[in-house]
Amino acid sequence: MIVVTKIGTPAEEVNRICEELSSWGLSPEKIVGKHKTVLGLVGETADLDRHRIEELSPWIETVLRVERPFKRASREYRDHESSVVIVPTPNGDVAIGENHPLAIAAGPCSVETEEMIVETAMRVKAAGAQFLRGGAYKPRTSPYAFQGHGESALSLLAAARAASGLGIITEVMDTADIDKIVEVADVLQIGARNMQNFALLKQVGKQSKPVLLKRGLAATIDDWLMAAEYILAEGNPNVILCERGIRTFDREYTRNTIDMAAIPVLRKLTHLPIMIDPSHGTGWSEFVPSMSLAAIAAGTDSLMIEVHPNPKKALSDGPQSLTFDDFERLMVKIKNLETAMHQI
Repeated sequence: MIVVTKIGTPAEEVNRICEELSSWGLSPEKIVGKHKTVLGLVGETADLDRHRIEELSPWIETVLRVERPFKRASREYRDHESSVVIVPTPNGDVAIGENHPLAIAAGPCSVETEEMIVETAMRVKAAGAQFLRGGAYKPRTSPYAFQGHGESALSLLAAARAASGLGIITEVMDTADIDKIVEVADVLQIGARNMQNFALLKQVGKQSKPVLLKRGLAATIDDWLMAAEYILAEGNPNVILCERGIRTFDREYTRNTIDMAAIPVLRKLTHLPIMIDPSHGTGWSEFVPSMSLAAIAAGTDSLMIEVHPNPKKALSDGPQSLTFDDFERLMVKIKNLETAMHQI
């Protein structure tokens, strides 16, 4: 249930309403929008008469029930305003959200050497990226595949961050690793295979850095948004949803099937920012440029693109990684399309 106050409601009146609702055993969560303040009510509201709440103050515009199971993630929870995740980086704050410049994360699937990750960071930054993505810990289908260098790779990411000023996005797989990853990462990634690792979701929800939540291999949109709800329910409002392709019937021509329809569907259902990963979504570098541009046309807020100095020698996900030159050419097209989109 949410309480929407009128434009211009005094802060003192909002606080008084919150105090009254708290005395009823509810926990009002204050969401301050551009024009209005919305109160999200947490607690037993199923039998609560909304008219009783409306009578609390003439400054209350309306009281609404959130019918969807994902309460905090629902668009209604923010009175239909999109939320923006602000990520502090050495190069300055980066805003990820609707009506903000497209945010680009680029880099290799796995951190391999310091020279490789620093060189990649400098090249993708020069092309226009704001974030370096790179895995220190890697979940792999086979136990014999390269699993990442683990903790030692975090210092390499820190070196790349210091050299380039880019924000760092890297995956956390285990609750025991959160504290050490938080020291280096600007955004914590929850990978597709851990989307419903509820213990992990709860723990990343208890820390304050933004969380990038990738869609599971066979997850419905409801499953995905309920996973986001776990993070939001623990107090962390900074969640970014990343579509990275789902598993369907055809595995011969693409690694996964990227769900472009998820962009307008999410925009309708949730206030959370949206990212598209065309690299995992297709599995082949030749398809990444067209899917990147398609995602922009569909309205994504950000892109995550795999880039490697020598994809043929990459320790993981080489076939879907762009070379530096390919990424630079794609970034020119992205900037041109962004300009055109602003004119529509």
